[in-house]
Amino acid sequence: MTASGAAARLAEQQVAVVRDDPAARIALMRRCYDGPFGSSPQHLPFRRAALSFMRWQLRRGLLHPTSSDHPGSPWWRAVNERVLRDGCEAVAMSGGLSGPSSSPTVDLWLAFAEHPTARAWYRAHNGSVVAAYLAHRDLAAAENAAERFFMNVVLCRVLYAHALVANPRLALAWLHPIAPPLGDPRLGMTGIFLQLSRVLPDEYPLRNSVASYLSAELGFGRLLDYGVITPRSQRLYEWSADELAAPGLLDCIRDGALTYAWPFEDRAVWQPPNSRLVQLTHRVLPLPQRQLER
Repeated sequence: MTASGAAARLAEQQVAVVRDDPAARIALMRRCYDGPFGSSPQHLPFRRAALSFMRWQLRRGLLHPTSSDHPGSPWWRAVNERVLRDGCEAVAMSGGLSGPSSSPTVDLWLAFAEHPTARAWYRAHNGSVVAAYLAHRDLAAAENAAERFFMNVVLCRVLYAHALVANPRLALAWLHPIAPPLGDPRLGMTGIFLQLSRVLPDEYPLRNSVASYLSAELGFGRLLDYGVITPRSQRLYEWSADELAAPGLLDCIRDGALTYAWPFEDRAVWQPPNSRLVQLTHRVLPLPQRQLER
């Protein structure tokens, strides 16, 4: 993405200033939700989910400078930077600086700024996240297997949280009436979907095998991933690619197996465990017919 107007240039400058200061990054994220004039009460409730996701990255050290004694992740830094830059550019344009926007994802943030709804926030946030995923496959490939595995889990979860709000029948079948409040980024429940604190240690890089982390994921996390989300993953990615106008997202899944920086041949990790509770969940929450999803 290259700067194409005053707003884009200002956004690049703002991000450059905080690039190697994790605390300053989160402060910049907070300011984005204050709007161009320092007060934007209609946007502030959405800041909760954005900061929840970012604080998880901070705790793991993912955003540390790559030149530090405990370097962060070039891939995670790039993904976070894309979200920051898109948001800063949209704020600048909302405040009157010239465009045009440097990316379609900035337009999604502008749409959210004008009409701050849960669906609009997810389209903006997830649009930036997906764009960053697709743009930085080379950095993703350099991460170890455990990190690449959880990159896929994070992506699938943020897409699912979006579907809870915007496509509740796909997300929760006959329980669809309760789906929107579960996914609403203004409420505390969203943090369950946007971070993995209960599974991953607060460290980077991850030191154990994928199998060891899978065995540690018990209770609600395992039920959510394997009982609810995994059976819906193919349709979820297809719907999300359309919702976000991001056809490249379909390259991140194949026959229900998540394949972002992950070989299809190693798809066994996405198969549900032999658990009666997971199997019961599959029966209780079957996939809806396609025509009834929306």
